[in-house]
Amino acid sequence: MAPIRTALIGLSASAKTSWASGAHLPYLLSPRGKERYQIVALLNSSVDAARAAIDTYGLGSDTKAYGSPEDLASDPDVDLVVCCTRVDVHYDTIKPSIAAGKAVFVEWPLAQDVAHARELTALAKEKGARSVIGLQGRLAPAVSKIKELIAWGRIGKVLSAEVRGYGGTNSRDIIPKGIDYFMKREVGGNIYTVGFAHLFDWVKSTVGQTAGAQGHFQLQRPENKVRDSSGNIIATARSNVPDLITVTATLDGSPTVQTGASLLARFRRGQPFPGELPLWLTINGEKGEIRLTNSAGTSLHSSADTEALKVELHDFETDKVERVEWDWSEWQKDLPVWARSIGSLFEEFAKGSEGDYPTFEDALALHEQLESLIASFSA
Repeated sequence: MAPIRTALIGLSASAKTSWASGAHLPYLLSPRGKERYQIVALLNSSVDAARAAIDTYGLGSDTKAYGSPEDLASDPDVDLVVCCTRVDVHYDTIKPSIAAGKAVFVEWPLAQDVAHARELTALAKEKGARSVIGLQGRLAPAVSKIKELIAWGRIGKVLSAEVRGYGGTNSRDIIPKGIDYFMKREVGGNIYTVGFAHLFDWVKSTVGQTAGAQGHFQLQRPENKVRDSSGNIIATARSNVPDLITVTATLDGSPTVQTGASLLARFRRGQPFPGELPLWLTINGEKGEIRLTNSAGTSLHSSADTEALKVELHDFETDKVERVEWDWSEWQKDLPVWARSIGSLFEEFAKGSEGDYPTFEDALALHEQLESLIASFSA
């Protein structure tokens, strides 16, 4: 099968540590990625900016440079558009391509709010456009291993699950200048919609969907220092985004989950107490309990080290705790850690109708749940 002709939005020549260059490009330019995908175009803020990125990353003189979403959308030689911009730019940059019926891969969140996410989802359905959303945690190997343990009945039916995370930013009261928009809820990208949402989504993927979820939110530190790239404090920013998030919910009953089982999720911005792990999940069952911990951070791609991200199982009958081994696929080990689960999304999408990946419909469901939970919060 011919490679999927792909255009990237947001690959910048001046931001070599961006998500586009750090998480998407390594897979797409790998031997395995090139068998499945071909980068044929870039869209940036201007044609000159796109050409600069083409040169910077050695994409070849035949790669097209665009400065307009409409011009990209009208290119018949583009099959898939991948959007890696800031969330409040997603809607304007991808809508023309969706309207043209192109397949679109958009980083999570899909849009800056539910209304825009709903419109994009409806348009993709109307135009028959395939969609992928960047909720890559669902495909992380450690998460897949936990799903297997539950499906195999190793802990019996799930009775409850609890997850807590500390992070979202590297400091509890300082924000880098490049992401100071995290302090503005209206932008759509912040620790609730990004840090907590990713965590909440992959946890639900292991234990099932929720019903009757309720949220409690607190803004503990409304004033935050802004730091420049040299480490200097240059300003103060006022936040309207909660930095302590607690959600309780009932899990839908299933062959592997007891009816009425509970889920408790808590996320706090900033570092944990010294010596406490930044990510801790337990899934309690009839016959045993699963524990996942990560010493490297709250995200599953915070370290490539399988020693940092541990999965353990406590068998109630034997009272023994066993280490459950998991590992990256061999092709993933050749990629930077950021790119490994993103690569899995590309892999699944390339399988066509046989692929198992989250879509705009999944994104909209998560957007709607997050919005319903925080609707009564004001700062």
